Amino acid sequence: MKIEDYMIPCLNKQLFGIDCLGCGTQRALLLVLKGEFAAAFHMFPAIYTLIAFFAVTGLHFVDKSRNYHKIMVSLAIVNAVIMIISYIYKQTHI
Repeated sequence: MKIEDYMIPCLNKQLFGIDCLGCGTQRALLLVLKGEFAAAFHMFPAIYTLIAFFAVTGLHFVDKSRNYHKIMVSLAIVNAVIMIISYIYKQTHI
């Protein structure tokens, strides 16, 4: 049994034939878990900011004594910018 067999397909790609902003996230996360960090970045450049965002979001729910709102918003903005730039790059160069 391989985990790749259970990945969710991109609905946007199936319906319209083009990648969405998040295409490659699952495969990049799997590559990170396998220790292939450069390949993960190549697959989905925003993977590391996305992991950091979810880690801080988890801290926000666990540690109620601190306010993580500014960090979460900053990471969300940085992540969105990286996703948009990498999407435009993929569409124009690949």
